[in-house]
Amino acid sequence: MSLEDKLSKIRLSPKLENQQHTAVVLAAVDDTLREQNSQPTPTAYFAALLSLLGQHVDADASDNRHLTYSVVYLLDLVISHVPSPLLRSKFPQILSSLASPLTRADAEAPTLRASIGCLESLLVRQDSQAWQLSVNQTSPRGALTALLHLALDRRPKVRKRAHDALLKVLQNPPPSPSLGHPATDMCAEFALTSLQGVAEAAGKQKKYHGQQDEQSKIPEIVHAMQLVRTVATASPGWPGRNVESLCELLLKIARSSNEHLALNVFDVFEALFSGMANAESSQRLPRLIEVIEELQPSRNDSQLLPPWVAVLSRAYDVSAQISPEDTFQKLPGVMARISTFLDSPSHNVRVSASECLISLLHNCIPASVVLEPSISDEKTLERIADTSMYLLSVKYQSAWMEVFKVLSSTFEALRWRSAPFFLPIIKTIGDLRSNDAFAGKKEADAVISRAIYAVGPDSVLEVLPLNLVKPASGQPGRAWLLPLLRDAVHHARLSHFRSELVPISEMMFQKVLNHGSAEKSVEIKIFETLVNQVWSCFPGYCNLPLDLIDAFDQEFAELVSNLLYQQTELRVALCRALQNLVESNQALLSLGDEDISLAQNRVSKADAQKNIDHMGTFAGNMLAVLFNVYSQTLPQYRGPILTCVNAYLSITPAGELTDTLSKVMGMLDNSIAEEAQKTASTRAPKSNDKIPPTSHTLMDLLVVLSTHLAPPSLSSLLSLATSILTSPTSDPALKKKAYKFVPRIASSTSLSPLLTSNSTALQHMMLNSATHVLAQTRRDRLIALKEIIHRLPDEDLWFIAAVLPEVVLAAKEVNERAREAGFDVLITMGERMFKGGVVRTGKVPGLGGHEEQITNTDANMHIDEQSEQQIIGKERDVPASLDEYMTMLSAGLAGSSPHTIAATITSLSRVLFSFHSRISAPTLNDLLDTIFLFLSSSLNREIVRSTLGFTKVAIVVLPRNMMGERLNTLVPALCKWAKEQKERLKMKVKGILERMARIWGMENVERWTPEEQRKLVGNIRKVRERRKRRKEQGKAGLGDESDEMDAEEGHTTGRRKKFESEFDEAIYGSDEDEEESDEGEQDAGSGKKGRKGRMERQAYIHEDEDEPLDLLDRKALGNISTTKPLRTRQPSAQRTRAKTDLDGKLMLGDSDSDEDEVQTFDDAGNVEAKLREGEESLEAGINAYVSAIRGKDAGQRGQKGKLKFKQKDGEDEDEMEIDAEDLTTARKRKPAPKEGRGKPHTMQGGSRKAGKGNIAKRAQRPGLGEGKMKYSGVGKKRGDRGGPRTGSR
Repeated sequence: MSLEDKLSKIRLSPKLENQQHTAVVLAAVDDTLREQNSQPTPTAYFAALLSLLGQHVDADASDNRHLTYSVVYLLDLVISHVPSPLLRSKFPQILSSLASPLTRADAEAPTLRASIGCLESLLVRQDSQAWQLSVNQTSPRGALTALLHLALDRRPKVRKRAHDALLKVLQNPPPSPSLGHPATDMCAEFALTSLQGVAEAAGKQKKYHGQQDEQSKIPEIVHAMQLVRTVATASPGWPGRNVESLCELLLKIARSSNEHLALNVFDVFEALFSGMANAESSQRLPRLIEVIEELQPSRNDSQLLPPWVAVLSRAYDVSAQISPEDTFQKLPGVMARISTFLDSPSHNVRVSASECLISLLHNCIPASVVLEPSISDEKTLERIADTSMYLLSVKYQSAWMEVFKVLSSTFEALRWRSAPFFLPIIKTIGDLRSNDAFAGKKEADAVISRAIYAVGPDSVLEVLPLNLVKPASGQPGRAWLLPLLRDAVHHARLSHFRSELVPISEMMFQKVLNHGSAEKSVEIKIFETLVNQVWSCFPGYCNLPLDLIDAFDQEFAELVSNLLYQQTELRVALCRALQNLVESNQALLSLGDEDISLAQNRVSKADAQKNIDHMGTFAGNMLAVLFNVYSQTLPQYRGPILTCVNAYLSITPAGELTDTLSKVMGMLDNSIAEEAQKTASTRAPKSNDKIPPTSHTLMDLLVVLSTHLAPPSLSSLLSLATSILTSPTSDPALKKKAYKFVPRIASSTSLSPLLTSNSTALQHMMLNSATHVLAQTRRDRLIALKEIIHRLPDEDLWFIAAVLPEVVLAAKEVNERAREAGFDVLITMGERMFKGGVVRTGKVPGLGGHEEQITNTDANMHIDEQSEQQIIGKERDVPASLDEYMTMLSAGLAGSSPHTIAATITSLSRVLFSFHSRISAPTLNDLLDTIFLFLSSSLNREIVRSTLGFTKVAIVVLPRNMMGERLNTLVPALCKWAKEQKERLKMKVKGILERMARIWGMENVERWTPEEQRKLVGNIRKVRERRKRRKEQGKAGLGDESDEMDAEEGHTTGRRKKFESEFDEAIYGSDEDEEESDEGEQDAGSGKKGRKGRMERQAYIHEDEDEPLDLLDRKALGNISTTKPLRTRQPSAQRTRAKTDLDGKLMLGDSDSDEDEVQTFDDAGNVEAKLREGEESLEAGINAYVSAIRGKDAGQRGQKGKLKFKQKDGEDEDEMEIDAEDLTTARKRKPAPKEGRGKPHTMQGGSRKAGKGNIAKRAQRPGLGEGKMKYSGVGKKRGDRGGPRTGSR
């Protein structure tokens, strides 16, 4: 940015006070320059400002505070544009003028930051001669000393600005023979001296005053270390003569228990090493490493040793970047030195040592050692192997868990070069793993898995044989290796699988066959498991094998094919293996030379191409086998087979693909004809347990074939799809699969252009099949439409108008995935119309009078033809645009059914949300006026619900003035529907009003609210005020009773519901206020609270009072809920309940009679159970009801319709029979109601509902028949009672 641009920004109307003062000073300088007839050059500005600073700098600071800042701020802007010779020649005078703002004790931070900027520009412009001057007040070194002091200032912004200036000065040295800046040594000495002084002061305070006073010096130590880091970053490495004292001081500080200091120490070392990671300063790195090694702390120092190890690890990391070969030769010695710390009693020391070894192995082993090692490299590897083997001795047994991690990293770093040097380590760990008493089996498995991954399964099984076929005496079986092989094998030799594992599988399977059809014993099940585990290793062997051409021959291909036919449980592993043979080589060919990993270097790209060519010779036969196996497999298990078919189709020659396509299509035609002859009654119902029809299988294969076909074959495929889609008798599943051709072809980069060239055929296919669309095929049809519309030519945009009615109605689909697909098509149509073109409405079926028309017989599929003619017009060409697209969409607003109108409004909402910024204002105004007319005049809830969603989107995305001018009509129309309790319209209206209040203010919303709805607006205002009050109280750390009440009811603030898309959030989302409502909105009739507490990130445990919840039980999750459990309502003590005797007579007044002879009713008229001691009433009633109808003591009908009840008396059990005739007699003998005592209610039909009473308990009484239990009122609703209820409450 030029100087004039900077000054122009200041001259504009500034807002802050200091900016206004700066603008006044700049205006005064401009006036002075005009009066003196001086040109407004940077030099003129600089001279005027410098003179102004000299005149007012010695005045009272309180009066000239703003003036000083403004002048220095302008100087900071101007000085970088002043010529360098002027700044060099006038350096003493300029520095003298800046000295006062820099050295004043009461200088403010803004003034200091601007002064530092001036000083930075001055020092950068000085030449080497000026830097040779001694340190004084008018020399560059003196100014740099002042800058160093400011870098230790207590104010963060001043300190940060000083660090930036110091960094820029040191990184821009004057032209001279030396590489670094002349003042680097001075800065390093000042930084080191400052750090030493602060560290010594902190040590003295700790010694004499304790730990608390030492903490007060920590900020000063941190500031000094930040200065050291800045100097180390700016200069190419730290000056050599100070590096020893610096490292010693930093390691001493690292011993502090303060983690912040330790992190800053590591930052300083990181800056040191980063500065030495280049050719210019790399010669200082060996000396730095020597110093760090000489400063090795005591082996028992658990505080200083971990940071020292970490620093040493980082040092060798930088060394490996500069000289990898030399660092690798030093690696055995460094590893031996670090390994000695693994026997430390401190766990932190052992962990630090292991992490250091892991870092050394990953960073200090170059790729050349793995690819082409020299003789010296192999000797170094032997030494590393000896050191690693020594770590498995008893001496380091306490650190074996850490040692195992180091060994895993060793195999990962050396890859296949680990063999044969590290094979003894594998054998040792395998022997430990075979010991049942060994506790580190999991860690040992990790090491062996990494070894299998690195050196291959053949080398590992050479030292750790499986011993499953003919185990030698004293050699344990190692079946536990098979799962490790399954997960770790890759880039192996396929011949090893054939020679070692296939014979094991054959022997085990033969034992299973010899067992015959008898019941399987444990041994037979073990053999079957071993067979499955062996073949589960096969996919790993097929992942870029090293000997594919030699190992995969005709004999092995036949073996795999037979297993695919015969062993259904092995099909997944076999298909994945065959797929890996192709895709792993294809993946290698698709990589660039720089992207090939170290492991993939064992197979070159030329070898990968040869492997693919070799597998291509088996592709035809393998596809035939896979097709047959696919047709014999249940639908839920076909996925892996289809994926494998796709892989082999990609390597099949084009001629064979064409032949395969013709064969499959011929078979499909025959199968469709055969299935069409069957009647609907003979067709088997759809089930996943039965093989699908042949036509379904062939269609699946054609869908996979479609992405590999040659361009001439596409026409025949489209004709087949058209015949299926236009047939009224075709199977819905076939139609669904036929639509999948289009997106499958679109996913192929090579075949995707064919959709554009065949666009006309695709359009006719979709239009001709429009009258035969089924609900099951809707989503796939919409996905196909999206791909076709995306590739429409400019002259075929009439197709959008032709299919637009169908897409609009998809916005109201019940199926969510179909609805989302419809929205995607709407957006694709808008994007295509935005690109431009011509809409020839004369070609639209139903508008242009063509023979090929689609009749609008289905009211649920098409919008009124007449309404669309009125808006779009007839036989006219219209330029494509978003405005025209909105006009086409608006045709649905004149539809004949509410469903069509609602779908159109929803579609307009989605399009408006995506393209609101690209639609013209007149179109938006017309659209708003039309939609809001439905809100005020329509009486259909479906239309209003869509209109409310449109209103919400419009408020969110449209300009405020456009919606604000419509508040006078919009608010009354919204309030009209605020009285509706159904369809949640009231909550939607309230959410919209709340959003309006937040945007345009509560006063504007309340101004246009009708009088009868002022209560709702008042509730909104009260909720907003409550939320504001709660937020203020939260900031103050206070709470009141209302907050506690809101917390109990589960209210949350600051949370927004997550939606899958922004459109869904705009339509269905609500403000934070919508989660709250007033207490006055509680429904008095239902007794339910109007607001629902929704606590997020809080869970409650529901448990019984008698028994605590067992959290280890799997069913415990069912007792954990985000809903706060309600307290059990205790019956009021003042409530007097009506009582009846056994004959059903009401008993009023107090009664001391036996409670076994009395039954009580609750408020609903249901019988209440008698409670035992400590039993809760609600739970007892529910449990009693369940046990009465389903329990083991419930009445059951035996022979001749008699009811039987079990009666327990001690340990004896008797059954009581009740005859049906006795029941009838008992019902007839019900006592007549007495006048003034209430009227008992007759129970119809002998219902078994029993309310809350424990009828099972009464049913067990001797002599109590069902006739006495079927008293009035049981199982009846309150409104169905036969007479008034009496009795006191």
